[in-house]
Amino acid sequence: TTKDLQKEEYHEYYAHYVDQVAADRDLLTALRLGRDETIAFFKALPEDRWSYAYDTGKWTPKEVLLHLIDTERIFSYRALRFARKDATDLPGFDQNEYVAPSGAQQRSMDSLLKEYSSVRESSIALF
Repeated sequence: TTKDLQKEEYHEYYAHYVDQVAADRDLLTALRLGRDETIAFFKALPEDRWSYAYDTGKWTPKEVLLHLIDTERIFSYRALRFARKDATDLPGFDQNEYVAPSGAQQRSMDSLLKEYSSVRESSIALF
């Protein structure tokens, strides 16, 4: 649960995200609920909004969803490294540099949601 976390266990940048999780919710429950809520959110978007960006250089819903997928993969890899006590420095990543080559706009929302669900199931299995 997040109530068991100490502030020094994560970078202050992530405090806002940690604070969004109910303090008494266990990790696996949070991952499952988050999966279900995320899928429901994207399915509720009208199809004509999937490729909409409100301004030049801003992400579309498809790009946001693929960002979630990419980020979950990266953080799952980091969690695996921590679990295996790998002390090698972890490189950062520039989320904005991932968008252009992602090909999110050429994919269907269904394929992105299936990939998101698969990646989340992999994360659940890891933990």
